Amino acid sequence: METDTQFLRPPSDEEYTPINREPSHYNPLHTFRLPPGQDRHYQQQYGDMYFLRLAKLKPAAEQIALEAWDGFSIAGEHARRVDRVLDVRQGELCWVAGTIFMDMPLKPNILDDLTKENFTLAPPPRPTYLDLAHPESTQIMLEDESGRLRLTGNMLRSVPLATGAIVAVLGTENKNGDFEAIDIKVPDFAPQPRRWERDAGKKRNGKGKIAFVSGLGITGTSSDTLSLELLSDYLLGYTGSPSVAAQDGALPDPSSITRLVIAGNSLGARVTTGSSIDSAAGKKKAGPRKYGYDASAYNPSPITQLDAFLAELLPSIPVTLMSGESDPANFALPQQPIHRAMFPRARAYCAPPPSGDGESEPGWFDSVTNPWEGDVDGWRLWGSSGQNVDDVLRYLDFGDPEGEDPEGDAEPRMRVMEAMLRWRCGVPTAPDTLWSYPFQSHDPFVMESCPHLFFAGNQPRFKTTVIEGDSPLKLNGDVQMADADEPSGGPRVRLLSVPRFRDTGELVLVDAETLEVEVVQIGMFAGEEEKK
Repeated sequence: METDTQFLRPPSDEEYTPINREPSHYNPLHTFRLPPGQDRHYQQQYGDMYFLRLAKLKPAAEQIALEAWDGFSIAGEHARRVDRVLDVRQGELCWVAGTIFMDMPLKPNILDDLTKENFTLAPPPRPTYLDLAHPESTQIMLEDESGRLRLTGNMLRSVPLATGAIVAVLGTENKNGDFEAIDIKVPDFAPQPRRWERDAGKKRNGKGKIAFVSGLGITGTSSDTLSLELLSDYLLGYTGSPSVAAQDGALPDPSSITRLVIAGNSLGARVTTGSSIDSAAGKKKAGPRKYGYDASAYNPSPITQLDAFLAELLPSIPVTLMSGESDPANFALPQQPIHRAMFPRARAYCAPPPSGDGESEPGWFDSVTNPWEGDVDGWRLWGSSGQNVDDVLRYLDFGDPEGEDPEGDAEPRMRVMEAMLRWRCGVPTAPDTLWSYPFQSHDPFVMESCPHLFFAGNQPRFKTTVIEGDSPLKLNGDVQMADADEPSGGPRVRLLSVPRFRDTGELVLVDAETLEVEVVQIGMFAGEEEKK
């Protein structure tokens, strides 16, 4: 037996060379930070977000449409540009830009909820907003500040659309007053920054790997212990020496991991110890309302276990922690960082509070928003905890949303993520079916720049692909990712679907030089009875 594979051995005087972890170059953006409490207001109208989005993306969509449809004609009639939706005339070939709105029978309506009771909980998630038995009940509208125009035509079946997307539509109005679409254009990719653009003065170290995990689902029970311990043992290098890790078929060397990104849902479903809340029936507790938490229903074990898990990792590896749907953060997007007060042990590694001069330097432990945007090892990353992908899928008919596309050309979640990049909007369905803060001066969900890595956490399974500007989708991650310092023909983006760790035991590693991806799976023996 090789000596470096022995766990039990007699004492030895042999000296071993210390193993150092590769450094991480980390430069987050604060795109989704909301104003402090006294400046955070919810009295504004949400409709302003759509007008802000339209004002920002309409010129880009019109530029794409102008290049594609300039000189286009049918039977001698040339297509002309129309400024507003209400300026469309019946029988006239034209094109117009606006915001997609989809009227769907199963889509939740907050106005209906308000008629039932004075204050409501978040609407329960639906697997789809489509009425598959009556597909004709879905109506697709194009709207701007002047009004709405109903879209029809077979073209709508071949282009993924969701509420909030900005598009330009070519067609003509029929006798029923509907606009028959012939072609549709989207803003397409935003300009992609060059690698190291914001870190020009730093040493460019291309070595290392960025680790992604999501859906830890910590419930504070004994079922979490073994999987978290195995994950921390691997990240801390307790599973074997680098020589063992380098062997073919073995685990990648954990010392090459420069940063761990936890993409939301670190805590599982709330565990209550009292019977005062009937969560199954969704009933409210009878009697007077009490402010604060109910000690009979509050369980501190999940957050305590998460704090212990982070505190064990942080002396060795920097961590970026995103909030998620089940985490102790605000429900509406963008979710703000989980407060450092929740981590009495791990907060020692946080950056000090920002001074009056602006944002402070990021700490070794960075609790961030959801969605989140930033630079890691020179690459621009944009990611979320997965609510945006899940919600857009409810607008589309891809068959089984957790399976393969029935047409066999792409996985549905990859197609949704590609569509978001081409729409230049990371959360298009907010504030319609995803609760959102009512922004008044700008829409942060609009992508000002195209990321090099676009990821979504808490997905059913791992999936990755590389997409390029004006190129077909490439599956299975077989495409080499070029260095962004080199000139290229267009943006290239690595799409990454990060699975739920609690369900799959998978940790995703992204090479910091090539953006190639590999997966480490942590499995446990289930026992003969459970396997049966």
